[in-house]
Amino acid sequence: MRLGIISALHEEQQGLVEAMERPYKLIHGMREYWTGKLWEIDAVAVLSRIGKVAAAMTATTLVEKFGVTHILFTGVAGSGDPSVRVGDIVVAESLVQHDMDASPLFPRFEVPLTGLRHFASDRQMALELSHAAQRFLEREFMDAIDAQERAAFALQAPRMHRGLVGSGDQFVSHRERIRALGEALPGLLAVEMEGAAVAQVCFELGIPFGVIRTISDNANENAATDFMRFVKSVAAQYAFHVVRQFCRQARVQASRVSAGT
Repeated sequence: MRLGIISALHEEQQGLVEAMERPYKLIHGMREYWTGKLWEIDAVAVLSRIGKVAAAMTATTLVEKFGVTHILFTGVAGSGDPSVRVGDIVVAESLVQHDMDASPLFPRFEVPLTGLRHFASDRQMALELSHAAQRFLEREFMDAIDAQERAAFALQAPRMHRGLVGSGDQFVSHRERIRALGEALPGLLAVEMEGAAVAQVCFELGIPFGVIRTISDNANENAATDFMRFVKSVAAQYAFHVVRQFCRQARVQASRVSAGT
């Protein structure tokens, strides 16, 4: 495995580059790509910036220039369902571009000439990310997140969810908008701005991928309130610990495979 790790914001990837063994920086396409070992896994970490085009370009470069074999996108998202609360974790089983509408030429949400509305995550990666997220919430959450931050954001017994994530080039901050998306896309758990673009790139290039999101807001009129504070003090810790759990499990599985051969 050579793992490409993408985040949209610097704060979402805080700590990962610092945790790399022998990190090496290469600048390409106005981005800094950091290569090295993360918990004994060969990795490349990069900030995509915000939006679907930026994310698609970054994912393509990771594959074509850096030779990654798997891609993981980690960051924050708004809740797409009342049962998904701030501080919860959503692991994408599939992703949809909720602002894609080429009707009447193609059905709403379908990406033209692919025949697909939803792009499915790699099943094994989604399963491993789910296990990693659950282990973090059960074993590390209380120590990783400061008590003051837990109180400020009312983080009480956060949960892990698996399901549909929607991506679009818009910051959803109105209740009516999220309600309409939920009606049009049954099962929608979270909304963000990059994941489905990465999913399409990985589908077309045949690269296994996973998307994991920490819920930072309820996608309503208060969505921007203390957003960056949450990203820095909560989401960054989530990402660091979940990626560490994921890499350690990947290392164990690789050792088992090697031993079996």
